[in-house]
Formats: sequence, structure tokens, C-alpha cells
Amino acid sequence: MNIGYLESIFSFLGGLGMFLYGMSIMGDGMQKSAGSKLNKFLRMVTDNRLLAVGLGALITAILHSSGATTVMVVGFVNAGILNLTQAVGVIMGANIGTTITAWMVSLNSLGDAMKVLQPSFFAPLVVAIGAAFLMFSKKKKESLAGEICIGVGLLFVGLTFMSGSVAPYTDAPIFAKAFAVLGRNPILGILVGALVTAIIQSSTASVGILQTLAMSGVVSANAAIYITLGQNIGSCLTALLSSAGTSRNAKRASVIHLTFNSFGAIVFGIGMYIISMMRPDIAQSSINSFQISVFHTFFNVTNTLLLFPFAKQLVAFSGLIVRETGEEEAKKETKEDELPVLDERIFKSPTFALEVGVMEVVHMGKMALANLKLATSVLVENKYECLDEVFKNEAEIDILNKKLTEYLIKVNNLSLNEKQKVQVSNLFYSISDLERVGDHAENLAEAAQYLKEHGLAFSETGIEDLKEISSAAIGAVDHAVAARQDGGMEDIRQVSKLEDRVDTLEEEMRDKHIERLSKNECNPSAGVVFLDILSNLERISDHAYNVAGYVKDEL
Repeated sequence: MNIGYLESIFSFLGGLGMFLYGMSIMGDGMQKSAGSKLNKFLRMVTDNRLLAVGLGALITAILHSSGATTVMVVGFVNAGILNLTQAVGVIMGANIGTTITAWMVSLNSLGDAMKVLQPSFFAPLVVAIGAAFLMFSKKKKESLAGEICIGVGLLFVGLTFMSGSVAPYTDAPIFAKAFAVLGRNPILGILVGALVTAIIQSSTASVGILQTLAMSGVVSANAAIYITLGQNIGSCLTALLSSAGTSRNAKRASVIHLTFNSFGAIVFGIGMYIISMMRPDIAQSSINSFQISVFHTFFNVTNTLLLFPFAKQLVAFSGLIVRETGEEEAKKETKEDELPVLDERIFKSPTFALEVGVMEVVHMGKMALANLKLATSVLVENKYECLDEVFKNEAEIDILNKKLTEYLIKVNNLSLNEKQKVQVSNLFYSISDLERVGDHAENLAEAAQYLKEHGLAFSETGIEDLKEISSAAIGAVDHAVAARQDGGMEDIRQVSKLEDRVDTLEEEMRDKHIERLSKNECNPSAGVVFLDILSNLERISDHAYNVAGYVKDEL
């Protein structure tokens, strides 16, 4: 083999490596910088499908890969964070967001007269600036800026290597023949685009390669369009593979992605084929990098506009492809009671992996709160038929505590900024406190069980006292969970007030109860149980105060 050919191959592969690595570094830096803003957007998206499209576009603009975004969507659905209708919006947005990098790459096609505006011209300087920030700055924000700069710079340096390696061979007949064949055969063009994207697992990178070839003037319009359509289909493969071993809804999310992109490819592919037949001069003319960006954006935006009103139909179609078994249909009614699946696919984005952790801590808090209310009703309303349910719920809380601990350990090992690391630590503390709330609720149920088995009862005054203090303790937990979910200062203040109220009531009621015991107004055996219940309720409010305090530290 001619040494020149070998050198060009090495240069192209090295450029591709820098391009992919640059995208990865840039994405990591942008995720760390965006941090809590992305978390707030994720909370909003669960209520609005249009916002879901925006979320999908935003995540993909950061990750620079619609395939990676869809893998995360599979994880979100598997974890129960998004339902399928919301997932449709995120998937549509992901296809729009993936066009951002194509527009960045197209800037390199500016003519020599505007060379100073080409990213490849100043890319080495951007890398140097980024390295200086990383090496000499002690401020976290400047270090993140340096990380982003290095990513952007490497991306364009990689493009320069790729285009430089191809340039000497643009006049070779093989290029013209290859793209002529792809232009005449839509199916072959689509297959090539899908295959290249599937191999490198990034539609953004494969579009970048196509744009690099287009800069040399060897790509025909019809071939570029068929290949681009195939690249959109190829981006689905990663998500399809990642859905193996997930819930049926997660599998349906990946099917929706494939259906969405395939529909667009069929419609636009037929349209381009008709144009090729009617105006072969236009179809066979060369296309540049900028024009590929225009088509790529037009295709994804138009496809989204066409299918956005039919999100429910896409969900229904995915249900026909991935059917439920009879056993799963029988379980549908109790689905809300199932424990969540903490899906590691979400780890592709540390920011969202952390937010899923927050959501599941809130879920655990709501489980503990519901069980506390149930245990209290057993105690003060004699609902002994609920005892088994309290014990069952406590066992589930313990299981979730273990799963969450394992999940947060893995999140803690991801690439997080300092604020996020503090939040992970606080989540560890929070699940410990919430688990203790669950334990104390179980203690209340056991106290009620003891009273029943030994034929003991509290006086009317004692019952009223328990209703008052348990109401305050429940309120403290309720506001603590709300504070963890929304980060509201008002909820934090309410927890503090209620915790003080419980402390005061516990002291007053303890003194009053001892006085009743001294006057023989209460059974001594029941009296010991009463004091133990007061102690449990006081500790519950303490744990609620701790949870709210962790949230306050993050504000």
C-alpha cells in the first residue's frame, strides 16, 4: 500500500477520534455547568409534552448525540420518571438537538475570504485557552470553561484532520462513482448511513463525516440526503440494544424512536426519489456542508411537526409491537405500588442521574409519610386491620433504602461538580433519616398491636393528646418531603416550626401523663406504651428537621 494512503487513513481515524473525544469532553463540561438548571427542567417536563421536546433538544445539544439521549430516555421510562407519551416528546426533541453540531461543523465551509471566522482557524487557540484555564485556574467555573474550550477545540481540530486526509483524493473516480451509486439507490444510501452511525454510535459524528466529505465537493445532493436519512435510523440502534432487559414500556420507547425516524426517512426518501426522477440535474449536483445542515434541520423539525399531534398513536403502535403478557396486564392495576427501577442507563448524564436520585428519595419520603399516617390511624382509630399493611410497607421502604444507597454510591463516582457532590452526600443522609421515620412508624404499629393483644387502652385525654402530637409530626414529615422535592424555603420554615411544636407537646404531654399515672387515672402498663409513642413521634419530627436542613444547605 502507498505510504501516502496509509498516512491519510491514520490522519482520518485520528481526526475522528479527536472529534468524538472533543464532543465527549465538551458535553461533560456543559452538563456540569448547567447542573441544577437541567434538574428544574426535568421536573417541569413531566407535566408538559411540548417542554419534553425542549428537554430532548437541550440534552442532545449538550451530549451531541441523539442516540445517547434516547438511551437515557429508555432509562427514564424504565425508572418510571417519564411515561411513554412524555418520552415521545423527548425523543422528538433529541432529533432536533442533534442538528446543533452539524451547524457548528458547517461554519468550516466558509470561504477563504472569511477564514478567520472558521472554527478550524481558531480551534488550536481555543484548546490553548482551555488548557490554561484547567492548569492555572483554581475557580471551578473557570475550570469548567476550560474543559468546554478543550472539547470544542478538539472537535474542530479533528474535523481539520479528517478533511485534510480526504482532500488529496477528491478527484479520484472512486468517490464520484460511489456517491453516484448511492444517489441512484435510495435503499443503499440509507443503509450506508445507518451502518456508519451504528458502528460509531453517534449520528452527530456520522453527519460530521458526511459534511467533511461534502466540503471537498464530492458528495451529490441525492446521495447526501439518503445517507442523512439513514444516519437518523442508525441512531436508533444504540437505544434498541440498551432496551434489552428493561421493562416493556422502556422497550416501547426505543420502538417509538425507530418508528419516528423510519417514518421520516420513508416520506423524505420517496420525496427525494421523485425529485431525482423529475430533476436529475438538481439531485446529482454537489452539496456543501452548510446545505447538509439545512436539510438535516429541516428534516428533523418537519418530522417533529408532522408527528407531534400523533404522540398517543405512536404509543399505541409501540404497544402493538411490544405486547404485554397476561400476567403483566393483571398487574397493571397495582403498578403504582411497585418499587421503582433505578436504571443505570441514566448515568450517561451525571446531572440527570443525580436528579433521578433526588426523585427517588422524594418517592421514599412519600412512602414513609404514607406509612406513618397509616400507623397513626391504627394507633388512634383502632384500625387493626391495617397492621399487616404497615409492616409490608416498612419492608418495602427498607428494600428501597438499600437500592437507593447502592445507586447513590454509583452516582457519587460520576463526574460531578462540587455542589452536586454535596447534594449526593445530603441524599445519603436523607435516606437514612427517612428509613428511620419508617422504623418509628413500624414502632407505632407494634405499640398498637401490643395494646390490642394485652387488652389495654388509653384514656380519652391520652387519645386526644396523641392525635395532636401525631398531626404535628406528620406535618413536619410532609413539609420535609415537599422541601426535598421543590427546594422551597417556606416548607423548610414550616418543618422548623412543627419540630419545635412537637418538642413542646412531647414535654407537656409527658408531664401530664405522669401526673395522670400518679392519680391512678391510667393503667401503668398502657402508660409505658404511651411514653414510648411520644418518644417515637418526637424522633420522627427530628428526622424531618434533618431532611429539611440538608435541603437548606443546598440553597
